[in-house]
Amino acid sequence: MMRAVVVRSFGGPEVLETVEVPVPETGVGQVRVRVEAAGVNPVDVATRAGALVEIGLAERRDVHGIGWDLAGVVEEVGAGVTGFAPGDRVAGLSDRLDLSLGAYAEQIVLDADALALIPDNVTAVQAATLPLNSLTADQALDLLDLSEGQTVLVTGAAGAVGGYAVELAVLRGLRVVAVAGQADEELVRGFGAEFFVPRGADLGSAVRKPVPGGVDGAVDAAVVGGAALTAVRNGGSFVAVLDGVAPRPLRGTRVSNVWIRADGTRLAELAALAGAGRLSLRVADTLPLDEAAQAHERLGKGGLRGRLVLLP
Repeated sequence: MMRAVVVRSFGGPEVLETVEVPVPETGVGQVRVRVEAAGVNPVDVATRAGALVEIGLAERRDVHGIGWDLAGVVEEVGAGVTGFAPGDRVAGLSDRLDLSLGAYAEQIVLDADALALIPDNVTAVQAATLPLNSLTADQALDLLDLSEGQTVLVTGAAGAVGGYAVELAVLRGLRVVAVAGQADEELVRGFGAEFFVPRGADLGSAVRKPVPGGVDGAVDAAVVGGAALTAVRNGGSFVAVLDGVAPRPLRGTRVSNVWIRADGTRLAELAALAGAGRLSLRVADTLPLDEAAQAHERLGKGGLRGRLVLLP
């Protein structure tokens, strides 16, 4: 048996339950991981509150697993798995919404292609902050399909997704206009942003001053919506991080949502970048698995820089 945090009824942090469940079995093409660290993300709050069911992204179940991000050690590999062996240090993404166990658990079984080896100089706690947010940022930039030298606006640039979007855009040779709170200007410029616009500014006007005509694309990590679209040039591209908040494609812009998917191959490349110091792994704090409710309370208060991480 093992411990896991689950949701049986939707509501506030108090509905998170730590329960004893059987250790999951490893199937063909799967890997069982002993979880050493699990990241706490806004999507976990949405799961707990029932928002994903309300908007039709998940079906109502008797028990919902919770948690997407994890890092740990391989315990067992299933038939047909190559590239992983017991004892390997890995990070992974649990991206299915139909399971009764998530990353908030002592052990988890994932498809092998959702996992990546992590460098020796990256701790499990650090690695657990990487999969969901860096892959979301990376896949959003893929959707923008910009070329080296073009400009990209990143809202929420001091946040987890936004911070990775800035750093990854710079690595792609893009020029970044970062939007964040005034106090975070030094932080986002440290990520490589060339231009800074304080949160709350008239984005259409503020962005077009340093970038006449508007940016070539935008990653809307802060869910600004139409206000961010005003900063994009005619015929540019715009990616919304959350479903249901993408603005209308005015002025011939190409508007899309990023739908995160596990990608172990790309995650391995991102982990290598983190190990080389080219991506920032930001940990706000760690808490025991049994204090998942407290972690959700702290996340709900806002103001964190980096992710909270649960330790099973």
